[in-house]
Amino acid sequence: MTSLLEVVGVTKHFAVGGVRFAAVDDVSLHVDGGETLGIVGESGCGKTTLARVILKLIASDGGTIRFAGQDVTHADETELRRLRQQLQVVFQDPFSSLNPRWRVDAIIAEPLTNLGRANLGWDRARIAARVAEVMAMVGLPAEYGRRYPHAFSGGQRQRIGIARALAPGPRMIVCDEAVSALDVSIQAQVLNLLKDAQAQFGLALLFISHNLAVVRQISDRVAVMYLGRVVELAAESALFERPLHPYTALLLAAVPEPDPSLGFRGAPLEGELPSPLAPPPGCPFHPRCPAARERCRSEPPAYREIEPGRFVRCHFPGEVA
Repeated sequence: MTSLLEVVGVTKHFAVGGVRFAAVDDVSLHVDGGETLGIVGESGCGKTTLARVILKLIASDGGTIRFAGQDVTHADETELRRLRQQLQVVFQDPFSSLNPRWRVDAIIAEPLTNLGRANLGWDRARIAARVAEVMAMVGLPAEYGRRYPHAFSGGQRQRIGIARALAPGPRMIVCDEAVSALDVSIQAQVLNLLKDAQAQFGLALLFISHNLAVVRQISDRVAVMYLGRVVELAAESALFERPLHPYTALLLAAVPEPDPSLGFRGAPLEGELPSPLAPPPGCPFHPRCPAARERCRSEPPAYREIEPGRFVRCHFPGEVA
């Protein structure tokens, strides 16, 4: 069966001071209809850059992206408008992602007019009805549509962002750190809102976060990124119960237990993410890996499927000291 989103060998380079580096390096993944794929990793690992490439907010330098069978990589502006009715985004910052000069109803209606719904026979009354409908879905009273973003809390603003994403009836939403700027209690409300919308409309979600607990709560499968590459991809239960890449294992070990007396589950993740301008030779993770061997220092590991549906980029998966 063809996946809703297919990303194959995607690469994105940037230049700093005349030095080119790969912010996203040979990434391959897919998302099926109605599925949530979580993407985790430290800040600077390439998560947001990957999301922007998938949405074609920035162009990739290699690889292919297909959405609903259509080529996103080489799509022109007209084709992108059609695709973006089906592929929407919720941004990280619920403050800067909303136009402060627009009323909430205009913000939510924008994709309906900008992406061409009005040209399909949607008059003003029908657009207004759709705005009221999605506001009710996200728990915002209809009268809030006449207010401006400054009148709302961070959680309410993120609900507005989700309503805007839902308005054109997408098949998939990319959530780029969509709850990281919110308090924990508000995070739970927004996550439940996304899950309810997913169940109601069969939405697929690409959920990007550095918060492992949040990713575990919402994801069906999880991809772990390190220095621009996916180093492990597996079903949520398999990855959290039996991580195979040392980086994944150390990330999980660093998560505090709810009971302080239990402490950490293993050795902490030491050192900092290497500079992408000068990545280490061999396996990029070897300077921080407690299980590194001589082979790791000289030979880059291949990205391989070691179990059905489970991929790891490691010479010695599962061997964490």
